[in-house]
Amino acid sequence: MKPVVVMTQSSEFNSDLVEIVHKPFIEIQSLEFDTQVLHHNYDWIIFSSKNAVRLFYQYLNQVDVNYVAVIGKKTAELCETLNINVDFVPDDYSQEGLLEQFKQENQSILIPSSAMARPKLHQTLALTNSVTKIDLYEPIANDRHISEVIQQVESHKIDAITFSSSSAVNAYVKHNVPKQFNNYFAIGKQTANTLHQHGLNSLVADKQTSESLINKIIESWYNNEI
Repeated sequence: MKPVVVMTQSSEFNSDLVEIVHKPFIEIQSLEFDTQVLHHNYDWIIFSSKNAVRLFYQYLNQVDVNYVAVIGKKTAELCETLNINVDFVPDDYSQEGLLEQFKQENQSILIPSSAMARPKLHQTLALTNSVTKIDLYEPIANDRHISEVIQQVESHKIDAITFSSSSAVNAYVKHNVPKQFNNYFAIGKQTANTLHQHGLNSLVADKQTSESLINKIIESWYNNEI
């Protein structure tokens, strides 16, 4: 019997190793922004998520930009699908990973991202560069999905719940979280830290990919940890 796993991210993921229940905890709502920021020359544009790529794609031909940096394997793959040439991807798929390897100074940088994105990336880069941050979208909780998952957990139909963002965690904990359930898995350290802040323990994927997350669940499953 395969473990039943809830995947809470917006994009679907398939695996033959587990039985996946796809229930996005977050919906994306695009925001208006001052399009005058598009009428400048930029050395770099940084995409930190697939949502940012999808929503900004319609504006990309309006921007004069020399290089593209992305965070995450899937974000890079989406850029490739859309024929966006990617010049830099950090080995560690996180803000910290990019900051560790992205040694640029005196550059003009555009960052279209979530209004709720952690500020560390643009604040740190702004210390030595000219950075323009666009609040491109904001996450909205899908309360119906969260309630359905909690009901399934209480009916003992779910073996694990995965989180790929702090926004999904924050949306989840606003509900009456099942007290006896603790099989949570995070795709990154920051998401795991958010779970911990709310008193929820989690195991963290070795790499920030859905494949690695599933492997961590399988490892725990066969070790009888879940």
